[in-house]
Amino acid sequence: MLYEFRLPDIGEGVAEGEVVRWLVKEGDELQEDQPMVEIMTDKATVEIPTPRAGRVAKLMYAEGQICPVGKVLIAIEVADAPGTAAAAPEPARVDVTPSASTGERAPRNNGVNARDAGVLATPATRKLARDTGVDIRDVTGSGPAGRVTSDDVRAHAESPAPAPTSAADGDTRIPFRGVRRKIAEHMVFSKHTAAHFTYVEEIDCTDLVALRERANAKLADQGTKLSFLPFIVKATANALVKFPQLNATLDDAAGEIIQRGHRHIGLATATDAGLIVPVVRDADRLSITQLAGEIERLAALTRSGKAAREDLSGSTFTITSLGALGGLLATPIINHPEIAILGVHKIARRPAVRGDSIVIRDLMNLSISVDHRVVDGYDAARFIAEIKATLESPGPLFPEAA
Repeated sequence: MLYEFRLPDIGEGVAEGEVVRWLVKEGDELQEDQPMVEIMTDKATVEIPTPRAGRVAKLMYAEGQICPVGKVLIAIEVADAPGTAAAAPEPARVDVTPSASTGERAPRNNGVNARDAGVLATPATRKLARDTGVDIRDVTGSGPAGRVTSDDVRAHAESPAPAPTSAADGDTRIPFRGVRRKIAEHMVFSKHTAAHFTYVEEIDCTDLVALRERANAKLADQGTKLSFLPFIVKATANALVKFPQLNATLDDAAGEIIQRGHRHIGLATATDAGLIVPVVRDADRLSITQLAGEIERLAALTRSGKAAREDLSGSTFTITSLGALGGLLATPIINHPEIAILGVHKIARRPAVRGDSIVIRDLMNLSISVDHRVVDGYDAARFIAEIKATLESPGPLFPEAA
């Protein structure tokens, strides 16, 4: 008989999943519980095992396509048990341990290009889409919480279809799916939603450089070596306590600004799959050495694809840093639904004016992108000034080496 396996609900609020990679092909003989497919949701990539032994009759969705929850994902030919009727499809046993987690960094089902049940639209808007031949799943919503409006449908109907890009000799085509596509959707949604502005300040890190050297000398016998990032995270988290408006999110549907009660700092981390954001929880309550240990733990798990879901969700403010490659200036995109992101740039010895003299100092730029719907430039400047004051007089961050 033919057994139709439907995509199960593999996480709270998940309405669809992207087929990242099939681990079987049509015609393969399957053993029960063998790895079958990798599915990416807006929360994580999960590996789904084979529910029944049998032979693959048909893969209903190709790699890179979106399968709604409850739709048939794969058809499997299974043997009839003697003397029994065909069994109804059974719930899947899904291993929800992330294999290459994205965390909660993709737009929710009310965001860009939401599909099927996840599309927010009124019945009248849905009817207009049907009447005009528009697939409402492909329409970018401009209304509150990403709701698709009638004007969105009309604009989509009048816009020309994207033309395929021709390839030339020597070009390489890479499938645009998985983490890379989730990052793209999330970035587009953030730029479409938040009113970005960027503010930049120069930080004199000369005393911080000296403090870090003394701290590492004290910690050498423990095998611990501090980077600058724990100091920056600590200074930022402490500043968020004083300026809670930067540690907030905007609830469009309720018409409310929610100031978060915890300082959970997301750290944008480069991986082979793309940019992933592990989260340091309650960063303002941790010491510099505790922060260093947590940052190292999260970075190792994230780059190996072994970070748990709780490690990759719930950030209230994000820091992005490329360390020595950090350049002089960037305008980072806000990590929705947060309302600000801090860009950390490289520390370099440069000339600076102190009094009437030109001296060599260790200087660094900080850039912050902020959602102007929630925070004004004056408040962003005061927030960065607080971080600047802490990093330029850093003794209290590590009093043992002050």
